Amino acid sequence: MKRVIKGVHIVPMGFANAFLIEGDDGLTLIDAGFPGKEAVVFGAIRGLGRSPDHLKHLVFTHAHPDHIGSAAAIVRATGARTYMHPLDIPIAECGGPFRPMTPAPGLLGRVLCNLFFHPDERLDPVAIDQPLISGETLPIAGGFEVIHVPGHCAGQVALLWCPGRMLFAADVCTNVMGLGDPVGFENLEEGRVSQCKLSSLSFVAAGFGHGKPIARDASTRFRNKYAKHLEDVRHLQSAA
Repeated sequence: MKRVIKGVHIVPMGFANAFLIEGDDGLTLIDAGFPGKEAVVFGAIRGLGRSPDHLKHLVFTHAHPDHIGSAAAIVRATGARTYMHPLDIPIAECGGPFRPMTPAPGLLGRVLCNLFFHPDERLDPVAIDQPLISGETLPIAGGFEVIHVPGHCAGQVALLWCPGRMLFAADVCTNVMGLGDPVGFENLEEGRVSQCKLSSLSFVAAGFGHGKPIARDASTRFRNKYAKHLEDVRHLQSAA
């Protein structure tokens, strides 16, 4: 576990990341990694001098196996309240199967998508207590603005943490070798629109489901990367 900004800690869980946020109302966890990673989360909580029962909220960016895999085990141990966009709640509450994805453009996308994503995978289901509504400010940990960003996943949301102006970008993009595409898309056009949407926001730091967080000047990095996609998006929309 490593601090990103004050109050936010990244919890590496193999090829995926979760994030612990400290708030006056206890701890909030964003995403739950692959199956079998719950001990990593509990270790991170203890590293903050807390016990697992201090985890009060578990917010999911979307229902893919690398983001909800350890959710049921974490909830059983902590009783944390759970949150997810309505389009993905049925998947989480059934434990799969998952909607198919098309690999991201390029050879690397094909390799990684086939390696890490298996739509027929089944997980321990987790009940969702509260749906996330795009545009709302979730009143936990000082406030999260909820931003619906489909494309990689129909029910994907990004979360903008108000106290630290940190964006949790989910799998709208990765930061593995600089900002880049996720391993795949359910809908490429929607994915490009979501990348452009995030590049129009103002934030200081950014965290990703995959890759290193950015601690400062993050929105400038997004604008520099994704402004060029605006023309691609317009072309796709005009051809539709």
